[in-house]
Amino acid sequence: MRRAEGHSMVGLVVAIALAATASAQQRPRASRGAPTVAQPDMLTTQVLLDRAGFSPGEIDGLGGTNTQRATEAFEREKGRPIGDLVKAATMPPTVRYMVTAEDAEAPIVNTIPDDMMEKAKLKRLDYTSHLEMIAERFHASPALLRRLNPRLALDQGAEVVVPNVEVVSAAESKPLADIVVRVSKQSSALTVTDGAGTVLMYAPVTSGSQHDPLPLGQWTVTGVSRNPTFHYNPDLFWDAEPSHAKATIPPGPNGPVGVVWIDISKPHYGIHGTPEPGSVGHTTSHGCVRLTNWDALRLAAMVGKGTKVEFVE
Repeated sequence: MRRAEGHSMVGLVVAIALAATASAQQRPRASRGAPTVAQPDMLTTQVLLDRAGFSPGEIDGLGGTNTQRATEAFEREKGRPIGDLVKAATMPPTVRYMVTAEDAEAPIVNTIPDDMMEKAKLKRLDYTSHLEMIAERFHASPALLRRLNPRLALDQGAEVVVPNVEVVSAAESKPLADIVVRVSKQSSALTVTDGAGTVLMYAPVTSGSQHDPLPLGQWTVTGVSRNPTFHYNPDLFWDAEPSHAKATIPPGPNGPVGVVWIDISKPHYGIHGTPEPGSVGHTTSHGCVRLTNWDALRLAAMVGKGTKVEFVE
């Protein structure tokens, strides 16, 4: 998605970080094109990939294109089949998480309007349900949580079976030196590599469309904004409604750019989160690079002003 002029840099902590201080026992969505029946060991595979830094996107226990690409990237980098890691795994793929008072009392927006002008009327674009909030925190599709919890309850004190992932915090962290962020248009993937070429992070992305192609070239990070507001300029969107005017869209995980905006030296473009994690890797965007909110937070913890960014074919 293109950034509107005057994009706000608001350094607040987002609601997704509510579990950042949970205990190890508590810390621990779905790729389209996936089979409709769960595959043996698929949930374990997705959890292990995620924990190894090779994101399969939404964890759904079914698999699909994003999981396959993450598997291929892992095996290229590590030189071993993911199946070996699955067979040797001693860590359970799921854990029980106890819903806290803070979880149960988190603000919810009943409906997120599609129209930008209507979005601008809201104070925040929070989660539409506590299920959506908990699912996103543990990198899972809401459908997976329903399958894992036939009698799902999200009241304070309730226990919920969730994927055993490492919850990503929205807290600030120190950028890594000598890294390169590379986005491949062909593979719909983002990688972060260090000076030795070692892959530190892999994640599926949505990038560009026929109307707004990914701007190939070399850029740099100019800033990182957590919990950003979005200054909408309809002149920058080919599909904007003629009646639209410039507007400030409030922040929140269901905002147009999710919980993170990573600004780059190409005007109006950036790397950001999304309100629709299940679409990442499968649809097009308005030229920018879209990640799941948790992968955007993970990337934001690695980069800083001056980090090299490459958009390649």
